[in-house]
Amino acid sequence: MRILVTGSNGLLGQKLVVALREDPEVELIATSRGADRTPAPLGDRYRSLDITLAAEVDAVFDATRPEVVIHTAAMTNVDACELDPAACQLQNVVATEHLVRAAKRLNAHFIHLSTDFIFDGKNGPYREEDAPAPLSIYGHSKLDSELLVMNAGLERWAIARTIIVYGIAEGLSRSNVVLWAKSALEKGEPIKVVDDQWRMPTLAEDLADGCIRIAKCGATGIFNLSGPDGMNILELVQRVGAFFHLDTSVVTPVKSDSLGQPAERPPRTGFVLDKARRELGYAPRGFEAGLAVLKEQLS
Repeated sequence: MRILVTGSNGLLGQKLVVALREDPEVELIATSRGADRTPAPLGDRYRSLDITLAAEVDAVFDATRPEVVIHTAAMTNVDACELDPAACQLQNVVATEHLVRAAKRLNAHFIHLSTDFIFDGKNGPYREEDAPAPLSIYGHSKLDSELLVMNAGLERWAIARTIIVYGIAEGLSRSNVVLWAKSALEKGEPIKVVDDQWRMPTLAEDLADGCIRIAKCGATGIFNLSGPDGMNILELVQRVGAFFHLDTSVVTPVKSDSLGQPAERPPRTGFVLDKARRELGYAPRGFEAGLAVLKEQLS
């Protein structure tokens, strides 16, 4: 099975590469912008690709002829998207359109990563069939890209929605909330943490596993792929502190609107995971079990 991964230098992309590169059932094609930054160089299995350029997308797809595309690349900094809607539209919607068109031409199974931010957070946790109502430019861009995938006339497509992905990977341009919390608590400096945003954080390895399960069983439709444990961000930071034996007395709870962030966040998301468990055998680790994976990798 020839699987092309976009965004292979990102957190999820690197976890997919680790899982797929030694899989005897898979011929991996890893793509990302610039040079290969995965821990062990992939050689001719890596292609530099700017997915915002239709000609580059077509050239790579024609050269590699993937049977499955796992599209992880996106502009995910919610505030940056709010401040630069044009860049967000280009990277999250236009680029997806290029990829979908190429995948359709080759009759490839297209697996698209999406987010809990397509919801307004008034009625979480959400099922796959619940009606979206995004609050931010980022949320709108991801919903628009979902609709592109659904309505493109692809023979096989899947959308994998996820929440706060955390983990460790090489050379990432951005951290994630778990690593940020650990680092901030280790420094012992005062930090403000919101207590009015409720999420279900997702270990990157578990998300990669869910995506691979979709690919290998040829699943179609929408799937919720998050961690199983719900908590607000304050509790998340406190649980990170407890796990790594760090002092959390430096943490001050605050409300979201006190931070003056450009983008509005949904207050309560979370996912019902019944469909992914039933149809894919998806079995994500609990939060502390995920932190144990992190701890082992850090050591």
